[in-house]
Amino acid sequence: MSLAMPATAPETLAEPLPETLPDAAVDDRAEAGRTAGRTAARGAGLARWGVFAAFLAAAGLPIYMHAPKVFAESQGLTLASLGAVLFGLRLFDLFQDPALGALAARLGPRGRALGVAIAAVSMGLAMLGLFAVTPPIAPLWWFALCLATLFTGWSFLTIAFYATGVSRAETLGAKGHLRLSGWREAGGLIGLCAAAIAPTALGFTGAPYAGFAIAFCVLGLWALWGMRDEWSAAIRPPSGFGGLLRDPGAQGLLALVAVNTAPLAVSSTLFLFYVETVLAAPGWEGPLLILFFIAAAAATPLWARGARRWGARPVLLAAMALAVAAFSWALLLGPGDVAPFALICVLTGAALGADMVILPALFARRMAQVAPGGTEGFSLWSFASKATLALAAASLLPALGMAGFVPGADSQPDTAVLWLGLLYAGLPVLLKLVAAGLLLRLEIDDDKE
Repeated sequence: MSLAMPATAPETLAEPLPETLPDAAVDDRAEAGRTAGRTAARGAGLARWGVFAAFLAAAGLPIYMHAPKVFAESQGLTLASLGAVLFGLRLFDLFQDPALGALAARLGPRGRALGVAIAAVSMGLAMLGLFAVTPPIAPLWWFALCLATLFTGWSFLTIAFYATGVSRAETLGAKGHLRLSGWREAGGLIGLCAAAIAPTALGFTGAPYAGFAIAFCVLGLWALWGMRDEWSAAIRPPSGFGGLLRDPGAQGLLALVAVNTAPLAVSSTLFLFYVETVLAAPGWEGPLLILFFIAAAAATPLWARGARRWGARPVLLAAMALAVAAFSWALLLGPGDVAPFALICVLTGAALGADMVILPALFARRMAQVAPGGTEGFSLWSFASKATLALAAASLLPALGMAGFVPGADSQPDTAVLWLGLLYAGLPVLLKLVAAGLLLRLEIDDDKE
């Protein structure tokens, strides 16, 4: 087989190449090489952003799953009192998050690095207080104090981390945001999975939750050391919430985020109780959670590709329909149905992948139009997500208590088991249907291929 040149090639190659390049071309190539070298150098070490994201993720959603269960079973606190504390702390976040965002923006590099160190150490101490220390004061007050410290540190670190990431990504070239986001989101997912399964994996120690707290502290020290030189970038001061709150598109997206996040808040709050009581499968919580989050991660690029081809609305509606079908199936499960529930975890995790990739992109696009460069959009998004978790804890835990559910009891009343199943699986179905209605009414500018 012979290789034939294109028809235009002989004419192109007929003219001899110059022995030397013009000075301007040499300069351009040299500058391009230096730029590429600087970009590559600046891109080195992005794994540290993944480690820090893992540290933050380990203190997020898993705390809503582990902390109420531990304090209810070990300290005898009622679910109603724990739910009230969680709700009150998230209300406090309504006023705290904007102030923390302004603080992170106004601190200089050294001040921000010091603030990050103080926040991270405070989170580690709070985690030890929750899971590795016998409460030195009334357990409910200790629970509230530790969570307040943990949430405050988490909020400051999250705002500083993401705001600094915007400046860092701009040094990485044309696709810097994608590169940094890839490391950050991958690290966050690993941290989330590790925190979810840690108490089960550390069961052999005899003190699994204390082991989880110690491991969290070690991870925090590693994350702090890795990011020690990354806090010098300037953060643009917030410009206020007025533009976002007055914009109909932003209002609609925030409402959609709040309602669409609620099923995850419900299932996260009740997951451990559901597996232990309805499925009668204690010990399976960790593996099932890992399955859920792996499915979410695996499905994310598929949803993103679908959104580019068919648009965000139809793809989000398909994901909502998948979640409704899966949660409806969960209503039919009972003791021993671990295998069907594992498949449900895969389906609901896959549906979550669409929420993870599409909704933030829609909100970021809208925010760029009405509040470019500010931190207020992230603060509102963060508060909407945290508020749903707080409302879930404040409403669901007392409702279970009223139905006669007692955490850690050897047996539960039939009424309590019935209500647990309805709240875990039935309520998300209703919430997803409401979210679908909001999505159908929302104006979306789709970017399709």
